[in-house]
Amino acid sequence: MALVRFGAGIVAMSGSIAGDVHARNRSGNYIRARTKPINPNTARQVAVRSAVTFLAARWAETLTDVQRTAWGLYADSVAMKNKLGETIFLSGFNHYLRSNVIRVQTAQTVIDAGPTIFELPEKDPTMAITATEAAQTIDVVFDNTLPWSGEVGAFLWTFQGRPQNAQRNFFIGPWRQMGQIDGAVVPPTSPDTETAVFAIAAAQRQWIYARVSRADGRLSERFFADTFSAA
Repeated sequence: MALVRFGAGIVAMSGSIAGDVHARNRSGNYIRARTKPINPNTARQVAVRSAVTFLAARWAETLTDVQRTAWGLYADSVAMKNKLGETIFLSGFNHYLRSNVIRVQTAQTVIDAGPTIFELPEKDPTMAITATEAAQTIDVVFDNTLPWSGEVGAFLWTFQGRPQNAQRNFFIGPWRQMGQIDGAVVPPTSPDTETAVFAIAAAQRQWIYARVSRADGRLSERFFADTFSAA
């Protein structure tokens, strides 16, 4: 599915043209293929879908009206950006899934109470990495003075991208979860040495991204680091 921004002469479009379906939802206009692609059903896809299914049922059957309303208030107060750079607002259900899918996948406590601080967690602009072929590890340097690091129940999750040739300057995926750094009363030590989930070779370019999750369930946007791997 692709988002679309119409220009002069076309202000809206709805319906099917040449196998593409044009429609609109609360996040804006979009285009999707009319036919469904083949679904490979990999183990990782099944795990994510299972987490979403579990949380959707929990939202409907376990959360109270007060909790759902709190997530809705959080959603209405936190502006997000779509892939076109436009400001949008997700639903409370969207934020509940966004915050908790990774928690289900990593066997952490699901946060049912909606956050009462109406902002996303702070990114870490200092994050940097080094990668080593011999050890097949990636050292993640992070700022352990940020609020999440001293908070029990908060995490920094890291995701490794598939290694690329050295001349590659841009990377959007695929990614796999690599590590988890737990917040604690005594903040974790930087750097954190993590085992690579994609095999590393010397001189390749390595990308990772990370997200901060606070104890109240708020999940940051992604922030990135890259390096050339050593032997």
